[in-house]
Amino acid sequence: MGTGVVALAVTLLGALADSLLLGGPGVLFGMVYVAVCFQLAVRVRPADLPAAPIAGPIAFALALLLLGPTSGAGFGGHVMGLTGGLATQAGWLFAGTGVAAAIVVARAVAIRRSRTH
Repeated sequence: MGTGVVALAVTLLGALADSLLLGGPGVLFGMVYVAVCFQLAVRVRPADLPAAPIAGPIAFALALLLLGPTSGAGFGGHVMGLTGGLATQAGWLFAGTGVAAAIVVARAVAIRRSRTH
């Protein structure tokens, strides 16, 4: 399966579980997101390394858009809910993305060094 598909599927499941158990995307959703970012960065094929830190934030935003809070009816309400959700969940978003980026950079450096020696 592709990195983006896995990221979206697991992040959506985390957001759904958090919504059902705790009433909305919160700590459980954030912890699942960070774990997903870690796993993607560790398990992605070397050819797909740049996709790992990109797929996570897209999945995060889509999960918030679909399962996060809304600020009214219609598309505008979902967009306003998304912006509020991104603002309140920014710590998790930055943590997961940072973890993925750091792992991807370390893996890329290791791959490059192994090819030159």
